[in-house]
Amino acid sequence: MYYDVISAQYIDGYRLQVTFEDGKSGIVDFKKYIEKGGVFSRLKDFDYFKTFQINEDLGIIAWDNEIDIAPETLYSEATGVPLPDWMESESGLRKTA
Repeated sequence: MYYDVISAQYIDGYRLQVTFEDGKSGIVDFKKYIEKGGVFSRLKDFDYFKTFQINEDLGIIAWDNEIDIAPETLYSEATGVPLPDWMESESGLRKTA
């Protein structure tokens, strides 16, 4: 199960304090996404990075409704709760708890 993002605040660098609908919150560092390149390379620009918005329909943080991170991933990173079994890790292998 995952929870929608209900608020997010800029902290510093590429870090946001993210709060979820279950009341849990934590800091997510987006630097590793930026380092992956591709569409995330646009986030290198701090001014652009700070334009994030919460897409209330999807419960995610998004930039221009074009760039976003799966809510399950945000929740896991912010709270330390393992990713759901059905999600695959970056290596392509299924994560297990």
